[in-house]
Amino acid sequence: MEETMAETGYIAVERVEGRSTVTRCFCKYPLKLIVPKKVAPSATDAVWIYSISYGGGIVSGDRVSCGLSVADDCTVALTTQASTKVYKSVDSKCSEQALEARVGRNAFLAVIPDPVTCFSTASGRHESGERWNFELYKSTNHIFGEGHQPLFIDSILLEERSGTSISKNMQGYQVIAMIIIMGPKLKHVQNQVLDEVKRMMSGHFRTPGPATGRSGLKHEPKKPELVASCSTFGPKVQVGVVVRVAAMTTESVYMFLRHHLASLEPLLGASPYR
Repeated sequence: MEETMAETGYIAVERVEGRSTVTRCFCKYPLKLIVPKKVAPSATDAVWIYSISYGGGIVSGDRVSCGLSVADDCTVALTTQASTKVYKSVDSKCSEQALEARVGRNAFLAVIPDPVTCFSTASGRHESGERWNFELYKSTNHIFGEGHQPLFIDSILLEERSGTSISKNMQGYQVIAMIIIMGPKLKHVQNQVLDEVKRMMSGHFRTPGPATGRSGLKHEPKKPELVASCSTFGPKVQVGVVVRVAAMTTESVYMFLRHHLASLEPLLGASPYR
């Protein structure tokens, strides 16, 4: 995969003298790509790449397109330094961010970004009431196998419509996340996540008995701070796991990710979201 004029960034990682090495790196405004040297111990064969937006966010009309090539037997972690802020649309100009990655045989790619935060104004904050206060957010994930065989096609659409709002439909949950785990190197992680999410949620959604207070009035069961579901996809020889999460706070999602992705540390040299 070669870089094109339409891309704002491109990076290639290849095997050089037995180690994963960045052999090509290109970026232009509003994207900046940083490859630090000391994220992982020297004994770990992994390249860490940080994707950063100038000014700390994406403004109206920005188009960010990044290409990533991970050659055979290489290991790459693509992450961010902080949440990606998307600011108010001006004159109905939408902002877009796209990543196309190609991963070789026996290679490993971990895409572990911080949250995307949509603001209705440049000074927007959760404390000022900006909870799901935007008109449209769409996120798509496509994974293809050899021969361009589709393995996973998914789309999330949050859209403000007349008569209902995104905030109302989310029923108090402020954060959503999706984790896709795929590949033979992550079989143990898949099994662990499937077992633990099933066990965690079976406790939350067990049919409760009647609950009454001192006044004799029935109380609704307390809504869990975080809910999650998981399922498998793909053919038997290449099974993947997708986990969907909704939570009331960003920190609870970080805690969930730290716990379930901690076993990636031997591969990456550092634990994601620590």
